[in-house]
Amino acid sequence: MNQLIRAIAFAADKHRNQRRKDAEASPYINHPIALANVLANEGGIDDERVLLAAVLHDTIEDTDTSRDELVQWFGEDVARIVDEVTDDKSLPKAERKRLQIEHAAHISRHAQLVKLADKICNLRDILAMPPSGWSEQRKREYFDWAKRVVDELRGAHAGLETVFDEAYRQGAPSEHAA
Repeated sequence: MNQLIRAIAFAADKHRNQRRKDAEASPYINHPIALANVLANEGGIDDERVLLAAVLHDTIEDTDTSRDELVQWFGEDVARIVDEVTDDKSLPKAERKRLQIEHAAHISRHAQLVKLADKICNLRDILAMPPSGWSEQRKREYFDWAKRVVDELRGAHAGLETVFDEAYRQGAPSEHAA
């Protein structure tokens, strides 16, 4: 697991000046580490490529990291998985969200696992420490959008899908809970 420690150090360096959007402005690195934790300890995933990609999943999208840099440090397989879960930030947010739903069923199983863990962690973060200024409606919209993405991932990992469903239920708006 030397590579996993290397990936955590790499991601920590790349995300060093970033904070989460919660009221406490938590260090961003907590998020990718949480993904790897969910995959390994709740999903039983021990495929190093998936765990590395989980830790690195936002580096291309949210830092100055290039795909080539990931290939150099972590290999083509890991870079491909990260690339598959990376949004194109040149597109408007609504389009990026639409494309996540559209592409979810067509990405590799490895990328689906990372995407599933990302949605689990995001829902849990919104439940525990919502982003500053988010209204109940905005939270509800995020939960519903995340569910649409995960619905396209169904079949990737039943256990993680159950974990997602539980997080969704905890934050589901009352009209969905009936």
